Amino acid sequence: MKILLLATATAASLLAAPPAQAHGATWDERPTGVDVRLRSVSAVNAHVAWTSGKGTVLRTTDGGASWQAVTPPDAATLDFRDVEAFDAWHAVALTAGPADTSRVYRTSDGGRTWALAFRNDDPAAFYDCLAFFDRFRGLAMSDPVDGKFRVLSTHDGGRSWQRVPEENFPPALPGEFGFAASGQCVTTAGPRDAWIATGGGATARVLHSSDGGRHWSVADTPLSSSASTGVFSVAFRTPRQGVVVGGDYKNPAARVAGLAWSRDGGATWEGPAQAPFGYRSGADWWGDAVVAVGPTGSDLSRDGGRTWRSLGTGSFDTIDCVAVCWAAGEHGRAGVLSRG
Repeated sequence: MKILLLATATAASLLAAPPAQAHGATWDERPTGVDVRLRSVSAVNAHVAWTSGKGTVLRTTDGGASWQAVTPPDAATLDFRDVEAFDAWHAVALTAGPADTSRVYRTSDGGRTWALAFRNDDPAAFYDCLAFFDRFRGLAMSDPVDGKFRVLSTHDGGRSWQRVPEENFPPALPGEFGFAASGQCVTTAGPRDAWIATGGGATARVLHSSDGGRHWSVADTPLSSSASTGVFSVAFRTPRQGVVVGGDYKNPAARVAGLAWSRDGGATWEGPAQAPFGYRSGADWWGDAVVAVGPTGSDLSRDGGRTWRSLGTGSFDTIDCVAVCWAAGEHGRAGVLSRG
């Protein structure tokens, strides 16, 4: 979205927060050595993860003990808002921005070399994030163009991209867009189901495809929606069970409707009576638990999003979970959440 360059300020004291524990889960800091806001993280396993931000792509293969800078050449001014890794060697990275600053890069050698797979040539398009069903099939999502969301699809691991026909999308609301805050405005579950998160319009909505991204339907959520509020992250455990998180990125401590869950694949959404406090930009499933992160803290739910316990007040912007959860955020902060 166009306002992604407005960073959310967070108190410096949050960065120094000690590891926090809830229900046996503990955050451990894994310093990256950079001082940029990391907007995306892709967890391969407990040892391998990739993360990205402004002019930055990083990779670790030793559990975060060390990080290698693997940014594509001549990309210092580009904003890497999403990275999706398949293993220690293969990854796809997306830069967000207007016109040709929206790009997709691909590497098959751990970031030593990159191929430019897509460069946006439409000044009206603005790509926010991407997600993959498997190593070959994936989607990249742009804000609406001429009243319809724009999505690219790939069937060759990100080497080439084709536009999904615009007639396959419901009309966008006036002012509706996606948030490039955590690389999680599009997600997948299983071989065919995908979801897109939106805000900015009169209603915060989620688009759903059950045929691999070819056709899309849409449903309203109870989350607040405005120029600074909406659904920032959508995560599905199965093609039926999912959560969305959001809030107000301009006022991260505001008490606004910022969480909902679905039990029917995103056709309907329900908000909990007790939700995490403040803006949450990222969320993911950790087995049958859900972890949500944001600039004012992180939280864990063991009942599908109905009730929550704090994991601490440290700032993270994005999260991705496998056997462990990897998270990243401002000032190069990264951490791993493991079961105590």
